[in-house]
Amino acid sequence: TQFYPKSVLDIIADLRALVRTNDLTGIDHKLHQLGLTSLLNTDKPTPVDEAKNIIYYLRTIYYDAIGNFYSDLRSTVDTASFDNPRIIRLGFWPGGDRDGNPFVTSEVTLQVADELRMTLMKCYYKELKALSKKLTFRGVEQVVHGLLEKLYASMFDPEQVLSQVQIETPLEQVQQTLMSEYHGLYQDDLQRLMDKVRLFGTHFAAMDIRQDHSVHVDTITAILMHSQHITESLDELDAEKLKDILLHEHIDLTYFQVEDARVMDTIASIRALHQIQSRNGATGCERYIISNSEDIFSVLFVFALLRWSGLWEGDIPVDIVPLFETMKGMEESDAIMKTLFDDPTYRSHVESRDSKQTMMLGFSDGTKDGGYLRANWEIFKTKEKLSMLCEEESMRAVFFDGRGGPPARGGGKTHRFYAAQSDRIANNEIQITIQGQTITSTYGTLDQFIYNAQQMLAAGLSNTLAGEKDSIGEEERALLEELAQSSFEKYDALKKHPDFLSYLEKKSTLKYYGRANIGSRPAKRGQRKELRLSDLRAISFVGSWSQLKQNVPGYFGIGTALSRLDEQGRLDEAKELFRTVPLFRALLLNSMMSLAKTNFSLTSYMAEDEQYGAFWQILFDEYRLTQEYVLKVSGYSELMQEESLSKASVEAREDIVLPLLLIQQYGLMKIQEDGPQKETFEKLVTRSLYGNINASRNSA
Repeated sequence: TQFYPKSVLDIIADLRALVRTNDLTGIDHKLHQLGLTSLLNTDKPTPVDEAKNIIYYLRTIYYDAIGNFYSDLRSTVDTASFDNPRIIRLGFWPGGDRDGNPFVTSEVTLQVADELRMTLMKCYYKELKALSKKLTFRGVEQVVHGLLEKLYASMFDPEQVLSQVQIETPLEQVQQTLMSEYHGLYQDDLQRLMDKVRLFGTHFAAMDIRQDHSVHVDTITAILMHSQHITESLDELDAEKLKDILLHEHIDLTYFQVEDARVMDTIASIRALHQIQSRNGATGCERYIISNSEDIFSVLFVFALLRWSGLWEGDIPVDIVPLFETMKGMEESDAIMKTLFDDPTYRSHVESRDSKQTMMLGFSDGTKDGGYLRANWEIFKTKEKLSMLCEEESMRAVFFDGRGGPPARGGGKTHRFYAAQSDRIANNEIQITIQGQTITSTYGTLDQFIYNAQQMLAAGLSNTLAGEKDSIGEEERALLEELAQSSFEKYDALKKHPDFLSYLEKKSTLKYYGRANIGSRPAKRGQRKELRLSDLRAISFVGSWSQLKQNVPGYFGIGTALSRLDEQGRLDEAKELFRTVPLFRALLLNSMMSLAKTNFSLTSYMAEDEQYGAFWQILFDEYRLTQEYVLKVSGYSELMQEESLSKASVEAREDIVLPLLLIQQYGLMKIQEDGPQKETFEKLVTRSLYGNINASRNSA
């Protein structure tokens, strides 16, 4: 989700260049232009619009940033031995993630894949065109111009497809000629382009297909009814029989047809995946992610769909990635994967994928389900047990973390978090989602991207080199478990409070996210009128607490857990845990950021509210208790004490955004009065979302 429309992104890019050259007149004009340009999307963006907004960053920043990052690495280490273009890779969800988004279809997925490839061809063309002014030698110039013509044709016509080999071969020919006949002149410039071709191939970023398990249940049900294995429900088959059908029986889907459009599009998405591989290269789309994975059939349904499609001969070049995002899913994850690895057919599939099993863990939904401390501790333990299982099974575990911007969604200081992983967690790769607002605030410039990529690489290396010093002892684990359980009990009681959801509906901006036109996906899953916590999207759930300046998902329950320890005279144990266990330290420091952005004085009028006053008081009391105890445990006299720059940034942003937050609160109060200007105040609240979200940086 990208909150800025393209016109605003262009102005920001222009401003950045003007600031660099200290062009005061140009800066003045651009600031005026920005002030007069709408930050709002007039219409809800389509999935293709969303994709183009993110591709903007790929084209203007990441193409050069990743190229420079890799070139710097090559020049720093021994170039003769260093050859790893897969050290940094871009993934891409816009246009591929259809979980809860009915607007993402197979046609959209194909359109976005074409857009990625053609944009990359424009980048290659632009760089080679500039380089051609230097490569004016006989035997070189003609080869370069020939490649330029092919790149130009593939920039605008989706049917003009170049393979990576068709790009690399002439470049290698030019390189050989330069070295043998022209003293290697401009060889370094050419090498930088060749590095980019190896980094980006013809896909630019690898698209993922993601869908919820419930959709696959409906799809498999329809197929098995059509094949007469069942009459109306999968419950007619016992687990072993269903497993046997999915793994061994062949069902031809060539002429399969039902009226359910979602079922048909699920099958069409498999065909789209295959087509992307043929046009953008095998790595252009090689993963299928299943949301809400809680049993073996989450994986096997997708495996069966890939088999039954009949699109691949022999091994299927697709990674099937279960997403464990609920407490139940995480608790069952090792048993699920063990059962899958024990099956010879599935095991053979994983072995054909270089014995690599990618598993995704959802921080946002995990925190929504279990609270901040419990969710993070469960994810940590889940990674440990899955790592151990994969090692025992001679598989390579790779974890893909679904993280957002704020600590409540797994955000905060990324380097600190990954450097704090234990020696029991597989450290083969670091894979994370970088979502809209974080793209702008953390990876939005060339220098920012390179710096944060270096931080990620350093985190992975420090974890690899740390050895046993970062291991967590059994006593510390028992204490972490105790704190996590205590905090969960407090958070779980809050979730079950009868006013929990209605408070968000009536007292926050929850319902206005869908009106803000910041994304193509509906603000909640499903079409139910009655709101359920499981239906809420992470952005609207966490963002609503952020707009209230209450930030509940980023700390709630920690104060209670630590105070219970204190009541037993054991607070020194928590202090020692903070001092010696990097994970606990990282979690508490990230939680401090949430607390630092909390301001209950903004909503203090709610304390007198007849319906919600008592509920507001519960939130306020836990906030004060948590602040008191994180300071006691850390030994700090103020929040974020050792992060002076970040602290100053938070304080400055909170001061700037406060007037708009007051206006927003006034609008919400007037809406409750249900007066003649209700519609006007609803528009006011909706418009205020933009400024509040962007000014607060990692608020959603």
